Amino acid sequence: MNDAAAGFRAGFATFVGRPNVGKSTLTNALVGEKVAITSPKPQTTRSAIRGIVHNRRGQLVIVDTPGIHRPRTLLGERLNAVVTSILGDVDVIGFCVPADEKIGPGDRFINEQLDHFPRAKKVAIVTKIDATSRPRVAEQLLAVSQLREWEAIIPVSATSRIQLDTLQSQLIGLLPESPALYPDDAVTDETLEHRIAELIREAALDGVSDELPHSLAVTIDDIVERDDKDLVEVYANLWVERDSQKGIVIGKGGSRLQEVGARAREGIEPLVGKQVFLSLHVKVAANWQRDPKYLSRLGF
Repeated sequence: MNDAAAGFRAGFATFVGRPNVGKSTLTNALVGEKVAITSPKPQTTRSAIRGIVHNRRGQLVIVDTPGIHRPRTLLGERLNAVVTSILGDVDVIGFCVPADEKIGPGDRFINEQLDHFPRAKKVAIVTKIDATSRPRVAEQLLAVSQLREWEAIIPVSATSRIQLDTLQSQLIGLLPESPALYPDDAVTDETLEHRIAELIREAALDGVSDELPHSLAVTIDDIVERDDKDLVEVYANLWVERDSQKGIVIGKGGSRLQEVGARAREGIEPLVGKQVFLSLHVKVAANWQRDPKYLSRLGF
């Protein structure tokens, strides 16, 4: 990539919106690789994850953040602080609204919060356009246009890859002129340990009850490369807040924990390029979402 070329642009963008509007899915689709875990559970994203999009015209760094929400715990307050910090620093904010759901109070609340970040250029992204009819998409585009003045309004589908090139082009066009910020082959600046922990958490979130996702955290004790066996050993802990939750995660006779391990390995093995031996232990840290000491220990 010749980033010395006239007009080359590089900078940061982030997507905001209610839970499950497709922010992380959109990030992964634009990067072309899974850098952010996805789940239908709210507040899945817990840290600022950077995905890097390379284009001959520029380099787009997408910061996938926790969603803006009204916090009920110390963890929630800290996640909101992460979002606020990032929104104050990025060049572009993409406000995501699904095509198949009417604009509601949550959308309006987030739209109002954008006024606190005048530095960033704002675009509206109508997601999941393949999930509804064309007239409904048109209605949503009109409704979004009435919220505020946008730099652009772009309808997309991340899963069907509809209009992703247009979105990428529009976002890069709004970035400042700058040389590339990351090497040509970088897709994220996340550590291997963090990416593995997130893949384990994603597997654990699959199919659990609504109150459990907030209580789940993952830490990695060790990652050992066994050159003699072409194997990577991963030793990890799944943290919950109550003994009853521990039973849910483990399942009858350990069946659910085995499923979590199998699913997590499917994501980890392509990442490390080797077979993976995954050792999972479930531990209880009572009310860790409200305990500053535990939050620090768990990386928040």
